[in-house]
Amino acid sequence: MLTTWPPTLPVLQEGPKLFAQWVKEMTNEQLEIQVYGGGELVPALEAFDAVSQGTAEIGHGASYYWAGKIPAAQFFAAVPFGMNPQQMNAWIISGGGLELWEKVYAPFNLLPLPGGNTGIQMGGWFNKEINSVNDLKGLKMRIPGLGGKVISKAGGSAVLSAGSEIYTNLERGVIDATEWIGPYHDYMMGFYKVARYYYYPGWHEPGPNLEFFINKGAFSKLPSDLQQIVRNAAAKVHHWMLCEFESRNNLYLQKLIHEENVDLRPFPSEVLEQLRSYSEEVIGEIVRSDPQSRNVYDAYTSFRNQITPWADISEKIYYTKNL
Repeated sequence: MLTTWPPTLPVLQEGPKLFAQWVKEMTNEQLEIQVYGGGELVPALEAFDAVSQGTAEIGHGASYYWAGKIPAAQFFAAVPFGMNPQQMNAWIISGGGLELWEKVYAPFNLLPLPGGNTGIQMGGWFNKEINSVNDLKGLKMRIPGLGGKVISKAGGSAVLSAGSEIYTNLERGVIDATEWIGPYHDYMMGFYKVARYYYYPGWHEPGPNLEFFINKGAFSKLPSDLQQIVRNAAAKVHHWMLCEFESRNNLYLQKLIHEENVDLRPFPSEVLEQLRSYSEEVIGEIVRSDPQSRNVYDAYTSFRNQITPWADISEKIYYTKNL
């Protein structure tokens, strides 16, 4: 297995390692998987091609990393101002999203499986204050997927780099800002040492879904019982990862605030409003130019519209009324 994550990264790299452990245990050692982090066998962002071509049998990452070759792929990871983790899970697992995802990956000889969710992310680390949309102009920010296209629309420059490169790039001024995940990971990555301001919320990734991608030829050679074990182990990782982030994020947020004196700030409302507008423009441009993206986004939007009325009288009202 090839991953897009640094070899020792907590949670994100732990998940694939647990997957390999669980598969080995559940198959009574009939199936063993060796996990390699980004850069150990191939560069992190070449994992998709390597698994597609059969250099490795399985990979782990986030589908928006492949937007350059499959624009529609990014909608299976995160949509700015889109669905939260619970809603993304509902769409992918019970709302037809996975079947659509399989069709998108089929030409690349790959089978996708949900492989984790980070929960809503933070807005990112910045070395300049963001008081208005004008402050985004000229900003060099490490941010992938649709969120990166929104930053570009706002006049900034979106930079795509592997996780292992972010700290050094921020420290050296190659980038002015970065998004990553949330307090737990951000603390472990040490971003508070090289960035002044920590902004929220993560408008760009409200429910980011991660993935396993499996070479279909290799998968088809497994007997049906081992195939099912692989699917079940992936599902277990998917559940475990969100729980792990949720259980740790506030603990590390408090450490960042009270021990490292991080300057925690909300994005101004007018900035979020403009970013939402730019998001709509970006998505509109993509779906007009790529029929597959339109098909996927139409399905995403249809499902979101179908579940929103329930969310309005369940979770949303629960939190807005401070129950």
